[in-house]
Amino acid sequence: MTINVIAMSTSAHSPADTLPTAGTVTDRLVEANGKYAARFTDPGMDARPVLQVAVVACMDARLDLHAALGLELGDCHTIRNAGGVVTDDVIRSLTISQRALGTRSVVLIHHTGCGLESLTEEFRHELEMEVGQRPAWAVEAFRDVDQDVRQSMQRVRTSPFLVHTDDVRGFVFDVTTGLLREIDPAG
Repeated sequence: MTINVIAMSTSAHSPADTLPTAGTVTDRLVEANGKYAARFTDPGMDARPVLQVAVVACMDARLDLHAALGLELGDCHTIRNAGGVVTDDVIRSLTISQRALGTRSVVLIHHTGCGLESLTEEFRHELEMEVGQRPAWAVEAFRDVDQDVRQSMQRVRTSPFLVHTDDVRGFVFDVTTGLLREIDPAG
């Protein structure tokens, strides 16, 4: 088995850096957007990613994917959800990414210390008890991050909707070292 390790970095702000001085966090984000827009110039890009790659990753705030992977605006499609799990909606996004916008490669990134490792499908039952309706979606909780990456790779490789399944690779990002560890699909 070959293991490839790639260096990654994370960015972190102290809580004081992220709190708005007045108003809500959303107010702070809208204010930041106004400053951004004042300096913005249309980059004249197409919606097709330059590197023809789609990255599927966890929504965890510790993963700064563009910085960690050396990506620039326009390089890739980024699809994020809880756990970076390949769900029906991820397949939907990947299908559009490939068939309508030209991507050919898929990179899957899960990470150490994921919140889905501490949940179970019981979470859905608890929601049903609280709100009176059972969610239609699965939690997709897991105990073994490597195995979950393998499962996600398999879901991409076997989807009848995806036309480019020969370059699908999966990784686990270590949130304490910033390194990517490649997962062998064969286990």
